[in-house]
Amino acid sequence: MSDLVEIRWHGRGGQGAKTAALLLADVAFKTGRYVQGFPEYGPERMGAPITAYNRISSDEIRVHSNIYEPDFVVVVDSGLLDVVDVTNGLKEEGAIVVNTSRPAEEIRAKLNGYKGKLYCINARKVSEACLGRYFPNTPMLAAIVKVSGVMDKETFFKEMEISFRHKFASKPEVIEGNMNALHMAFDELK
Repeated sequence: MSDLVEIRWHGRGGQGAKTAALLLADVAFKTGRYVQGFPEYGPERMGAPITAYNRISSDEIRVHSNIYEPDFVVVVDSGLLDVVDVTNGLKEEGAIVVNTSRPAEEIRAKLNGYKGKLYCINARKVSEACLGRYFPNTPMLAAIVKVSGVMDKETFFKEMEISFRHKFASKPEVIEGNMNALHMAFDELK
């Protein structure tokens, strides 16, 4: 599986990391890829650290375990950098995407000596500008698609709009805001 991409998500219960991982799996599946998207949590509650995972490949995926050496890591809550070793197993040729308003140098100091690529995005700013409330998962989803290159931008936007139209069929007013958040996140990623 030479094109296998493995992504590990770190967030807190209620922030949408699980939903974002499942949305990414759904959208990638619609483009003809083999996918896995699943969370890992026990009896945690709202606000407790959670982990979610994605595997995406053009070949059948026969591995059915957590991801221990991800290509990419998404940190939905930068407060977790003080609690969880988000760089554990992260490949040096991969990248980490962190939701933060703080400078990249300050974030890098919390990454246990990780020397790979670091991308920062202020998902709060994007979410509040586009949705009027703080939903970090939509901007973080766009950010990891851009960083990982698991699909091209146009395909991603097209499939996400279809997914949002289905998911929010009874609330069409939120579709435009979510689409705007995806577009803004692509532009804001540093």
